[in-house]
Amino acid sequence: MSLSPTELAGVKALTFDVFGTVVDWRSSVIRECQALGAARGLNVDWPAFADAWRGGYAPAMDRVRRGELPWTRLDELHRMTLDRLLDEFAIHSLSEADKQHLNRVWHRLTPWDDSVEGLHQLRQGFILATLSNGNMSLLVNMAKHAGLPWDCILSAELAGHYKRDPEVYQMAARLLDLRPQQIMLVAAHQDDLQAAHREGFRTAYVMRPLEHGPDAEPDLSLDPVFDYVAHDFHDLADQLLRS
Repeated sequence: MSLSPTELAGVKALTFDVFGTVVDWRSSVIRECQALGAARGLNVDWPAFADAWRGGYAPAMDRVRRGELPWTRLDELHRMTLDRLLDEFAIHSLSEADKQHLNRVWHRLTPWDDSVEGLHQLRQGFILATLSNGNMSLLVNMAKHAGLPWDCILSAELAGHYKRDPEVYQMAARLLDLRPQQIMLVAAHQDDLQAAHREGFRTAYVMRPLEHGPDAEPDLSLDPVFDYVAHDFHDLADQLLRS
């Protein structure tokens, strides 16, 4: 699994899935929920709450795909799921300001330990862009908060579709003014990489076995369509820049 030197030389931009690949959403959400719970005197299983919140992500997007909802930014989808979970977890004492602040936790996620330095390494050889279902304001705020050195922020919001719809990958190629084979998607999720491959992108699978916590049993299976497999961004930089 790797491109020939000629093929790799043709890659001009790396696009990144963000949630789980660049940032540790689970630990970040749990930490902020615990702080809010301590301040408001709430006794809640916050890891379960965080998992349920993230678990509502794909079903909410599917409602948009089925036409049950109009195109809706991820911030609003997160808020719909949050409101439902507050009822399910019997959390009734939060003010509207508390809810709004909590919903924006997704703007304040913490990067994995290797992310910032690894991105700076990769930026020496490539244009770096997000390619995320997060809305534009979310991704901009997250980059500012976490010090993520993007050259460009691309959001599914610009396509009016969510990954893994082909329109998102096509939008990235169009806006970067590159052919699909000149772009590599870097992601920790096999289905994202497989969808990008179908649109002609190069692919790099970065394993994040702790994305869903230490007790999860992640699927780390490899697909022949993955051009590179790396343990973290430093490993990926070593593979892509060593030539």
